[in-house]
Amino acid sequence: METEQLEKFSAFVDTNKGKRKFTQSVELAVNFTGLDFSKQDNRLNMEIKLPNSTGRVRGVVVFADNNKMIDAAAQINAKLIHANQLADLTTDKKRMAELLEYELFAEPSLMPQIAKVLGPFLGPRNKMPRPLIDTDVAKVISESSRSISIRSKGKYLPTVHCVVGAENMKAADLAANIDEVLSSLVRKVGRPHIKSVFVKMTMSAPLRLM
Repeated sequence: METEQLEKFSAFVDTNKGKRKFTQSVELAVNFTGLDFSKQDNRLNMEIKLPNSTGRVRGVVVFADNNKMIDAAAQINAKLIHANQLADLTTDKKRMAELLEYELFAEPSLMPQIAKVLGPFLGPRNKMPRPLIDTDVAKVISESSRSISIRSKGKYLPTVHCVVGAENMKAADLAANIDEVLSSLVRKVGRPHIKSVFVKMTMSAPLRLM
């Protein structure tokens, strides 16, 4: 952000934070022009790694049968699901719904089985587990807190929304996350196709950035 823009954004954060009984998310809305998202080639499907965390702390579920992966998951108090438990999940609607509240990870060898059994439920909700290539589970999960997904959804309206942080973060860190999202979108679609950009907290009025 330019200096003037950062000052405006910082004032927005200071004005709106701490006004609710929960920690508000900081959300970005980007509107596009001149792009028909009903066309497959124009649809967005991006994973963006932010310079700072999104501030969201969620529970973790790890699908694993490998002993090293199981031990690593136990060290961070993750919930563990073995391959032989997958079939039982599909008959338990409550447990299936609970999966949506967690960050999901899986050892790569289980991904095909998970896709077959849980894919019809998790896939449409963009909640398929991320493969754990590295047994340093804590590191992978830490990095995942800095990753966001941007996808064209629904009726393919020319707009996308994403969470870029939380109100208890420094304005400069939030601004850096916003800059990374916008830079990634510019590289993908080109600056002329970005019509406007707004930021808001969960319960605040929006602030126009661009």
